[in-house]
Amino acid sequence: MVRLADGWAGRSFALIGALAALYVIPACSSKPSGLKSLASGQMKAMQVLDTPADAPAVAFVDAAGKSHTLAEFKGKVVVLNLWATWCGPCVAEMPTLAKLATADAGKQVVILPISVDRVEDRANAIAFIAKRPPLGFYNEPSFALAYGFKPPVADLPTTVLIDPQGRVRAELAGGTDWSSPDAQKVIDALAAGA
Repeated sequence: MVRLADGWAGRSFALIGALAALYVIPACSSKPSGLKSLASGQMKAMQVLDTPADAPAVAFVDAAGKSHTLAEFKGKVVVLNLWATWCGPCVAEMPTLAKLATADAGKQVVILPISVDRVEDRANAIAFIAKRPPLGFYNEPSFALAYGFKPPVADLPTTVLIDPQGRVRAELAGGTDWSSPDAQKVIDALAAGA
């Protein structure tokens, strides 16, 4: 009887150990998934939302004064950059957004630089963007769009990444090189459904 109990106990412990190994080993060796695993290099400052949030429905205008909302861009990855001509890091970052727009031409990606310059500074902002093709000009000077994000955008420049379903997935406050391979990996991952 003792031998049977010892044998049974030994097999039970062996089974429990094997099950624990199957549970623990993959958990320890797996890499972070999704966008969080891409927050490195040029994208190390990227903050990924744990729960995607719907993009705000605040209107903004283009260079011709036509009103737009983010809902118009559903089905595409949106790289929304809030900037101003008086913001040094914004000005320095803009050529890299133009390079990203050129590299992603023909893809389901839209680069959307939205100026928060005042209405009286609009002509200057339009002229600035015109020197950075293929970027288009958009303006929302009231900061209603910036404050519509959860959490609200507090710094310039800030780039908000929106997936094809119209959900905010990540943001990066401060300037970065959007023409870098690190940035392209993030955009491609969003387009692939990460």
